[in-house]
Amino acid sequence: MSDWEVLALRYADRNARVRGDSFIFDDDHAAPHPMDYFMWLLRRGQEVILVDTGYDASEGARRDRPILIDPREALAAHGLVAEDIGTVIVTHLHYDHAGGLHLFPNATLHMQASEMAYATGPCMCHDALRMPFTGEHICEAVRRLYAGRVVFAEGDAEVAEGVTVHRIGGHSKGLQVVRVRTAAGWLCLASDATHFYENMALGKPFPIVADVAEMLDGFATLNRLASAPELIVPGHDPLVRDLFPQSGPESWILSNGPRKPLPTFG
Repeated sequence: MSDWEVLALRYADRNARVRGDSFIFDDDHAAPHPMDYFMWLLRRGQEVILVDTGYDASEGARRDRPILIDPREALAAHGLVAEDIGTVIVTHLHYDHAGGLHLFPNATLHMQASEMAYATGPCMCHDALRMPFTGEHICEAVRRLYAGRVVFAEGDAEVAEGVTVHRIGGHSKGLQVVRVRTAAGWLCLASDATHFYENMALGKPFPIVADVAEMLDGFATLNRLASAPELIVPGHDPLVRDLFPQSGPESWILSNGPRKPLPTFG
């Protein structure tokens, strides 16, 4: 089979952040540290897979985190209609990754069983753990389950030929990453297994975390899954837009590899 094309689609950003929002044990916690929000589009001929869904304008208003573009408009720029998306890989159920599930009504969702259990279980009695979730998004995932359109993995699983998912945990109990065969080699969409290149490079955990040990162990897993370190794509790093070639408005092509070397941290 042929390789997949992989695009990063930026739908939001958040610039009023500091390094303390991104790293535990950082020496310069008050310095500015912006964040980007992405979905990822996988294409191979007529096959299309969407990785995560972003969130819509109403969720952005509720959290005071406005979007740059509606997730459906981001797909329309690539000739796709939301109703035509049949497969969505949900890396985890936090609002910024699963907040647009309702925008893709015909999609079957692929997620880890442990993520559904976490988002609907007793851990959600704690405000600090519940904060990144929105109840209506979880309800949408449950409705999709009762409609027979959720496929659960328990660890490693194949979604399509050349596309596999792997549970990492850490940031959320059932966080999974996506491994994709591309022209550049095996690409790993890390999602929030590493929000930024620096989290992984220096072993600095992100502050929103369900299990710190799993998060730290996950950095090594990312390196095992990708053919090379430069083919690990963080979930929120604005550097992605600098390292990879742009393919259109708010769109960057990942599957040919970066156009410049990764920076050195520390």
